[in-house]
Amino acid sequence: MNEKYSWKKQRERRAYIALEDGAVFRGFSAGAGKNAVGEAVFNTGMTGYQEILTDPSYAGQFVVMTAPEIGNTGVVPGEDDESARFRAAGFVVREMRRASNWRAREELSDALKAQGVPALAGVDTRALTLHLREHGAMKAFLCADGNVPAEEGVRRARAWEGLAGQDYASRATCAAPYVWDESGERSRALGAEEIAPLAFDVVAYDFGVKFGILRSMRRAGMRVRVVPAGTPARDVLASRPDGVFLSNGPADPAALPHFAENIRALHGKIPIMGICLGHQLLGLSFGAKTERLRFGHHGCNHPVKDLTTGKIEITSQNHNYAVVAGTLPADVEITHVNLNDGTVEGMRHRTLPIFSVQYHPEAAPGPHDASPLFARFAAMMNAFREKARPA
Repeated sequence: MNEKYSWKKQRERRAYIALEDGAVFRGFSAGAGKNAVGEAVFNTGMTGYQEILTDPSYAGQFVVMTAPEIGNTGVVPGEDDESARFRAAGFVVREMRRASNWRAREELSDALKAQGVPALAGVDTRALTLHLREHGAMKAFLCADGNVPAEEGVRRARAWEGLAGQDYASRATCAAPYVWDESGERSRALGAEEIAPLAFDVVAYDFGVKFGILRSMRRAGMRVRVVPAGTPARDVLASRPDGVFLSNGPADPAALPHFAENIRALHGKIPIMGICLGHQLLGLSFGAKTERLRFGHHGCNHPVKDLTTGKIEITSQNHNYAVVAGTLPADVEITHVNLNDGTVEGMRHRTLPIFSVQYHPEAAPGPHDASPLFARFAAMMNAFREKARPA
């Protein structure tokens, strides 16, 4: 059976994605043959789908890729993963291509099936993306087996609890502490970057951390001890690290006041850097509020202005929430803004060694304009250590 005929037969199964507002977009099953509920969002990245699928921040979400052809580079297990497995709830593409890449060890469709992730291909993703951009990210039902009437699919989408108010970070975190790649071999294997000698001991709170972040910190000379999201601040301080890192992660920061309270106990006692959800939780720990964006920021091409230097960086982003600028206290300065919608992309405390960014300086995938932020964290820890050293 040739490929075209196979696709035609699968289309006849009437696979689709139904949105809570009643819109239905049809295609054919290209992953695991199971149905699922999730939140539909679109990603504007041209490549990096394996990193996207394995990013824990996509837990509970159906990722709609705007690039028309996906699958060309296949799947490279281990080397290109951002966590131990696929985390997205579902995947929607226009065309699922076969791999044509010397590094590929598995077809994308086969990997989706093996990991139990439903996917649709043959969908008019341009129309779906425009719909989500106009009406916002929304609850959805992905029917991969074609056996559920569309009207029922819409009902199931509406009945799902959604991501708002849900603590997905506790589901994404590690079960026990571990040290990331102390030898540096795992971080060196994925790039030509030199591995700096170990100079700092960092505790990283895992709210759904990406391997790319851990690799970046290891390359910058940090021994990284990853701890579960609920680890008490007193236990972290008792281990006497040089700094604390707050990771990215999924879902709604306002549902995590317990984590924000824990972070507040670290203020002024140790240098802190946050990324994405870690940035939002840091904002909550300052007493600020967060808000849900209409369709979020998901992609590798978001322009951000550094207000401290005037420079523009093209950044990789993946989030549905943002810190509300007007709710930040006077002793916290906004350092970066999104040039598309003006939302807060970075902040720092005016007197304490604390800073954070909403975007992903490790990229994976995406541009590396912001990668020097890890060196900035190292410089902050060094300055704090020198200040504390007896004269």
